[in-house]
Amino acid sequence: MMSGITTYTDLLMEMISIPAESRHEQQRAGFLETYLRGKGFEVTRIHNNLLVGDPGKKDALPSIVLNSHMDTVPPSEGWVKDPWTPCLEGDKITGLGSNDAGASVICMIATYEQMAPSLRGQMNLLLVISAEEEISGPGGIISVLPLLGEPDGVIVGEPTGMQPAVAERGLMVLDGEVKGVAGHAARNEGENAIYNAVEDIRSITGLKFDMRSEWLPDPGAQVTMIEAGTKHNVVPDVCRYVVDVRSNDRYDNNAMLEVIRSVCQAELVPRSTRLQPSGLNRDHFLMKTVEACGMIPFGSSTLSDMALIPFPSIKLGPGDSARSHTAGEYILKSEMEAGIERYCLLLNNLKA
Repeated sequence: MMSGITTYTDLLMEMISIPAESRHEQQRAGFLETYLRGKGFEVTRIHNNLLVGDPGKKDALPSIVLNSHMDTVPPSEGWVKDPWTPCLEGDKITGLGSNDAGASVICMIATYEQMAPSLRGQMNLLLVISAEEEISGPGGIISVLPLLGEPDGVIVGEPTGMQPAVAERGLMVLDGEVKGVAGHAARNEGENAIYNAVEDIRSITGLKFDMRSEWLPDPGAQVTMIEAGTKHNVVPDVCRYVVDVRSNDRYDNNAMLEVIRSVCQAELVPRSTRLQPSGLNRDHFLMKTVEACGMIPFGSSTLSDMALIPFPSIKLGPGDSARSHTAGEYILKSEMEAGIERYCLLLNNLKA
């Protein structure tokens, strides 16, 4: 294992030296495609996503997908060094996207190289390196899903300290518009749309949810933006506000939309409902396998491609979510080594 880690460290450093902000992953995708083809793997490119393996196999073998993303956010302020010039100091590799989720990409590549040949005839193992994850874009994992058929399980590579997130909160943004009647403020005319919006906000603040999730916090909704009025002496006839909605596996986005609409007078329009929450069934073989491997399941409040994957999934990868999107983002070589070992352990137990 240790002899391979040096190679994978070099591969990670070369990969993160190629800028790959969401929607601009072309060069990084080309680099990884060349590497994988050089290893003799069958690679299908969908936009800037890479699918390794044959998802069209018709046998009865279980199908497992390893998935992580190659794209990054733009560098935040505070980087002392060039974020695209990776730096190796002892055990530490610093560079934009090293933790989120470059290390997961490389560890999954290493796992696929090691495990795909030995699992042949026992499992159909696929590898998907996706694009546009940081913006949940249409050119990302969504464009690959139609090619995957109905996989039995998906392992999504994100920095979780190699503990499995078996549930994930969803996200929905609502645009609300409350009507009133314009009038002159001095004569106390009209119907103030701001006051009507305040009633909505009070109702949203007071929402209670009876069903509890085993893994995730209660769902919630927060009004985060509000806009109304044109002049100081005119009673506004319209007030617009924005609601940030966090759903869970007991109240998905559609259920949350119904609940919020039931207490508001505003017209509420979701920008999208597709970033759905997820939760793995206690009886699913993925859940049983992670527990058999001594891993500790938890629920995650951060979004990933799990929100777009309609198949049983867990989120598992090397690194720490708190380092993501920060200046000086880093990963440890020892974390990568442990990540490869744990991915291989998981796959070996899945086949048992």
